[in-house]
Amino acid sequence: MNWIGAAAAVLGLVAVATAAGLIWRARTGRARAQSGLEIVTAQDVASETPFGTSATLLQFSTEFCARCPATRTMLGATAARHPGIAHVDVDLTHRADLADRFHVMQTPTTLILDRHGAVRARIGGAPRPQAVREHLDRILQEA
Repeated sequence: MNWIGAAAAVLGLVAVATAAGLIWRARTGRARAQSGLEIVTAQDVASETPFGTSATLLQFSTEFCARCPATRTMLGATAARHPGIAHVDVDLTHRADLADRFHVMQTPTTLILDRHGAVRARIGGAPRPQAVREHLDRILQEA
């Protein structure tokens, strides 16, 4: 292989990797609206923490997740600012069955539930605070 072909191959790989990284970064932390057809209860996730009367921020994390502690702090503070909103953190480290059931591909993953436990939004990766607030405001206005 000549050097021009090798340089073109390397540049092509760099371009593809950069594009993939930018797409992944743009999608991480954004809330995707859900149909609300899936209902989740505290018993479904084996949580002793009760769900909120207005909404619930359901965080799936693991022991080895680097971004989970900051997410836990942000979601906990958001829930504390609004009466009726609960933050529930479920550790999936030893619960692969829950990861499979809720299709958790990365941690943290956050589900925003309405007062009935219907999944209204899903966030893969560290959530953006503005996205969480927007979905919560929408849920609270509907209640």
